[in-house]
Amino acid sequence: MHIIDSFDQGGSERQAVQLVRLLHESGRCRVRLACLQNKGSLREQADRLGLGEIPEYPLTSFYDRNALTQLRRLARFLKENEIDVIHTHDFYTNIFGMTAAAMARVPARVAYKGETEGFRTPMQKRLERGAFRLAHRVVANCDAVRTQLIREGVPAAKVIRHYNGLDLKRVTVQPGTTRDEILAMLGLPERQLVTIVANLQHPVKDHPMFLRAAARVRAAVPDAAFVIAGEGKLMEGLRQLSAQLGLKDDVFFIGRCEKVAELLSVSDVCALSSTAEGFSNAILEYMAAARPVVVTDVGGAREAVIEGNAGYVVPSGGDEQMAARMVELLRDPKRARAMGERGRLLVEEKFSCERHLQNTLELYDELTVRRVAAVRPDIALMPR
Repeated sequence: MHIIDSFDQGGSERQAVQLVRLLHESGRCRVRLACLQNKGSLREQADRLGLGEIPEYPLTSFYDRNALTQLRRLARFLKENEIDVIHTHDFYTNIFGMTAAAMARVPARVAYKGETEGFRTPMQKRLERGAFRLAHRVVANCDAVRTQLIREGVPAAKVIRHYNGLDLKRVTVQPGTTRDEILAMLGLPERQLVTIVANLQHPVKDHPMFLRAAARVRAAVPDAAFVIAGEGKLMEGLRQLSAQLGLKDDVFFIGRCEKVAELLSVSDVCALSSTAEGFSNAILEYMAAARPVVVTDVGGAREAVIEGNAGYVVPSGGDEQMAARMVELLRDPKRARAMGERGRLLVEEKFSCERHLQNTLELYDELTVRRVAAVRPDIALMPR
C-alpha cells in the first residue's frame, strides 16, 4: 500500500505514482494506492493502472476526532487486505500512514523524506520524528537528506538513500516537432532562452534571485530571454519585480507547463535558485533533456551535478555567480550542448526508473524476509 497526499503535479506525487506503476508492471507486488486528498491531474494516470479502489482519507487536523476516525478506517483497510508493506511519501502521509500501520501491525513500514531544512516548523519536525520511530526504514532521496535525518536523531541503520528515478519519456519530444512550432505553441520568442521550472507557491524557490541574475545576464547577452514555468501566489509579486529590474519584455511567465519536454527542448540553459531542496526532480529533468544547468548548492544538487561537467553549482543567493555561469554557457553554445549531453548520460546511468524500481524491490525483500524469519526461520533460510 502506497499513500500519497494528493494527485497534484508535485515532485513527490509524480515520483510516487511513477513508482506505483513500476511496481505494478513488474508483477512482483500486488499494489494498492490511497490518498489524503482525491484531487489533481495525476488521478487519471493512477486510474489507468487498474489497481482497484483508491480510498481517500481526508484530514482537517492531526488533533481532532476526524483524524482518529480516518486512522481507524485505514488500519481496518490494512488488516482486511492483508497489507505486508506500507510506503508513505511525504510529511502528512508519514505521520498518518505510520500511525495507522502501527495500529494494524503492518509487518514492514517504509517512510520517506525528500526535503532538507527550510520547510517544517519545530512542532512538525517532532511529529515526523515520532512517525519515523514507527517506521522500519526511512527512505531519503539523497545523501544530504540522509545526513540531516541522522543528525536529527534517526538511527543511521534505519535510513536508506534511494535516488529518485526519472522516466526519460517525460522529457522526450514527439519526433518531427520543430523549434518554431514549439515556440509558437508556448508563446515564446526566437531568442536564447534561460528557463526555470519551479512552483511559485513557496519562497524557498527564491525566484527573486533568478530574476536578479537574469538582469545581469540581459546586460551581457542582449538576446537572452527568461522563462518562468510554474504557478502560485507569488506570481504577481515576481511580475512586479521583473518590471522593476527592467525585464518586463524579457521574462515570460507561462504558468503551469504541461509541455515540459517541449519547453526544455528549446531552452539553452536551465536554472534552479532554491534556498533549500531535497533532491530536485527539476534538475534531473533538465539533465535528462540534455540541457546544461546552473543550480544553487542546496540539498543533493552536488550529487546530481558534477561541477563543470553537466553544469555549475553556485552559492544560494549568489545571483552574480549564477549570472556569470549563465553568460558563459550562452556565449559558448557548443560547450553548453556538450555539457547537456553529459548530463543526459549521467541520468541514464544513475537516476533511471529501473534503478529506482530495483532499489525498492530489494528493500521490500529485505524487510519481508526479516518478518518471515521472525516467525518461520526454517522457511526464511531456504534458497530463494
